[in-house]
Amino acid sequence: MNAWLISALLLFPSELIYPKRYTALVTLPIKASTDNPLKNSVDTIVEQAAQQFMTAPEAVGLSVGILKDGKTYVYNYGTVDKGKQQLPTAQTIYPIASISKTFTGALLAQAVVEKRVKLGDDIRKYLTGSYPNLEYNGQPIRLFHLLNHRSGLPFLLPDVPDAFANTAIPSSAIATELLQHYTRADFYDDLHKVKLDAMPGNMFKYSNAGAQLLGYILERVYNQSFEELVRLKLTQPLGMSDTKIELTPAEEADFAKGYNCDGLQMPPVPDQLQGAGSLKSTVADMLNYIQWNVAEETEAAKLTHRPTWGDVDRYSSGLNWQMLKASGYRAIWQDGNIPGYSSLCVNYPELKMGVVILSNECDRKTASRITTLVNQITKAMDERAVMLPN
Repeated sequence: MNAWLISALLLFPSELIYPKRYTALVTLPIKASTDNPLKNSVDTIVEQAAQQFMTAPEAVGLSVGILKDGKTYVYNYGTVDKGKQQLPTAQTIYPIASISKTFTGALLAQAVVEKRVKLGDDIRKYLTGSYPNLEYNGQPIRLFHLLNHRSGLPFLLPDVPDAFANTAIPSSAIATELLQHYTRADFYDDLHKVKLDAMPGNMFKYSNAGAQLLGYILERVYNQSFEELVRLKLTQPLGMSDTKIELTPAEEADFAKGYNCDGLQMPPVPDQLQGAGSLKSTVADMLNYIQWNVAEETEAAKLTHRPTWGDVDRYSSGLNWQMLKASGYRAIWQDGNIPGYSSLCVNYPELKMGVVILSNECDRKTASRITTLVNQITKAMDERAVMLPN
């Protein structure tokens, strides 16, 4: 195992070390640097929640984007590089990890709208070769199963369950290590070896492999690369020019450096996961994406929010969106975590509100802290907002 991976697993020490001349040391919270102008009620709400988030010793940088009643707000805290005092901006680029899956879902929805595919199609219709193993008791894996995590496909291909046996090790870090030299040909070879142990659609089993496979399928449907499909079908129409997988040298300069809980910089994450977790974006771009999701004006946007599993009136899954409903109001969200980065995007269509959080630090507690941050902000902005589970 690489030294960087081992270091990524260490937890920040919780003990305080006091100077010998004091029996106790009382320190006042140090406010993180920010561009928050503190001129209106939204500014104040975000400042209180974000500064609380930034008091964690692991915190490095934070970008917050908010849509409310057609207006957008952007706030930045901390730094993009621990070696510099350099605030993030609305154009700072972060990996969005599993939020990428919602883009894959949007592409699938668009393919359905264009009558290129049907949600219920047997996935083998779009695969070359024979895959008798991708069914159980005569029931095949269908396209929508690849995004609601009920396909029965493993967490990752290559499928190495023993690699994830130690729960103290972040699964995202292990996945990164396994994918370092893994090719698409390797993926399809391993797909032939998959053995389903339940009927597709019946059992939850989180699967990056499913979303990755769907990305490959969409490439075959359109005869275009996944990244080009994202550009043509989503980011170009929505004005999201900084949302992509591969960055130019100039864009690399706007890329936030990611850190683990011990303050060590993480190396770049391989892009093999593609539609499962390889997109990068900015707060400015993600606010355009939130506007599209909150408005629900297109058939594709509506379809991505249509439940494919669960209780429509409580918790359900769409095309990789998780959805909660309470008192007639929906929260539609997805988070993302890879070594060095954590993110969360949530849409409230009935409240005309949405929030995106991008952070360049990731440990076992970051996702929970970001959820707490979002809940504090949204509840203060509108008490009807559905609280996300934490």
